[in-house]
Amino acid sequence: MDGASVTVYEAKRSVGRKFLVAGKSGLNLTSDLPMDEFAPKFRGGASDGWWDKSLGNFTKDDLREWAAGLGIETFVGSGKKVFPEGMKAAPLLRRWVERLRGLGVEFAVGHRLEGIAPVDGGGIELRFDKLDSVEHSAVVLALGGGSWPQTGSDGGWVEVLKDAGIEVAPLVSANCGWEAAWSKDFLGRVEGKPIKNLVVRAGDEEMHGELVVTRYGFEGGPVYRLGPAIRQMDEPTLELDFKPSFSVPKLLNKMQGVKADVLEQAGRRWRLCPVMRALLDEGGPRESVEELAHEVKAFRIPLLRPRPLAEAISSAGGVPWSALDDGLMLRELPRVYVAGEMIDWEAPTGGFLIHGCFVTGAIAGAAAAARIQ
Repeated sequence: MDGASVTVYEAKRSVGRKFLVAGKSGLNLTSDLPMDEFAPKFRGGASDGWWDKSLGNFTKDDLREWAAGLGIETFVGSGKKVFPEGMKAAPLLRRWVERLRGLGVEFAVGHRLEGIAPVDGGGIELRFDKLDSVEHSAVVLALGGGSWPQTGSDGGWVEVLKDAGIEVAPLVSANCGWEAAWSKDFLGRVEGKPIKNLVVRAGDEEMHGELVVTRYGFEGGPVYRLGPAIRQMDEPTLELDFKPSFSVPKLLNKMQGVKADVLEQAGRRWRLCPVMRALLDEGGPRESVEELAHEVKAFRIPLLRPRPLAEAISSAGGVPWSALDDGLMLRELPRVYVAGEMIDWEAPTGGFLIHGCFVTGAIAGAAAAARIQ
């Protein structure tokens, strides 16, 4: 940090565990989407346009150049996702830590934060479970949200900040599956099977993609990305368009002459997959082909709740933007900066989450360094 003496405190016995989990199936560092498509993926921010400005100051190219500076080249894969060569997180993390050690950064592992407070003279006192209190001129907190608690990202910091007088919004599941009330018969027929080529709606928002039926409800990209809209609904409901490329008149035209076995004939003529058929069976008989056609275009499924926070890919909630200044410093706790999922923002998977963490970390780190000069 611009010549400052830096110590990284970590609750676990090694650093970067959540980073390694993110790269378990291929580390998706960022996205190669153009900025006008990239920035709208982020929800939250100090003001309208905050993400546009901040992402413009730390772009996808900046992130790729940073990785290249560590000797890790990147490439653009399917869906504009950017990965390191080899797809793994471990080599990048190892070289990152080596670089920091070479710059004089010290790592103190196995120390869990239990308290934070200002001290006379402008410093910040940190209290840990296995370490005497220490004092620093500035502190950057990057303690994660509440998902993947086995990595240390368990939300324990919420009470620490509340004890210090800082407002914190409850952490809730984001980028997660949602529960629905399935019958045993339905699950016996289609559990684990996908519903492909859907348009999924929640309120005024919609996503195209694929859902998978699980024993508890749904998983899949559309339900992850529609999570914020679903949480805002008084009665959470998904509306599925089984045949987005067909209008109701076109569906009806394919059913001309059908007078019996309507659902069976519709399944064949409209090419409904087994899960669509099973969902329609759950709804019971229809009075007409027209009713069935409209239902296929807007099949409603009540949802119960999101999956538990410990299972979520990420979390929403945390420190509100109103509690932070432009450098992401806590207004009520000067010299303490916050980054990553501790702040109340959201982004989908696909490189957006991790890029947002880098962006907020860069802002907080630069502001902390400037404060102590």
